[in-house]
Amino acid sequence: MSLTLQEVTHIAYLARLKLTDGELKTYREQLSAILDHVARLQELDTKGIPPTSSVLPPRSVLREDQPRPGLGAETLMRTAPQVEDNQFKVPPVFE
Repeated sequence: MSLTLQEVTHIAYLARLKLTDGELKTYREQLSAILDHVARLQELDTKGIPPTSSVLPPRSVLREDQPRPGLGAETLMRTAPQVEDNQFKVPPVFE
């Protein structure tokens, strides 16, 4: 599929790009080649191939969750700037 210079100019306008005449010709060739390649890919028979989100096997890069004891209330209260009645004291939001 070969794009016209007018179509490439319109695409550049939509992308808010100001291109020179030389750049328009270059992008016309490159975009046309990309569209030709996609058209060839659409001709492939993919009926027997299940849809996938990735060609790689699923794996998690995160570590396993392992429960462990948390900090006690006493430890937390020692690190707070202000404590009142065993609760964090914060400045008022509304006066």
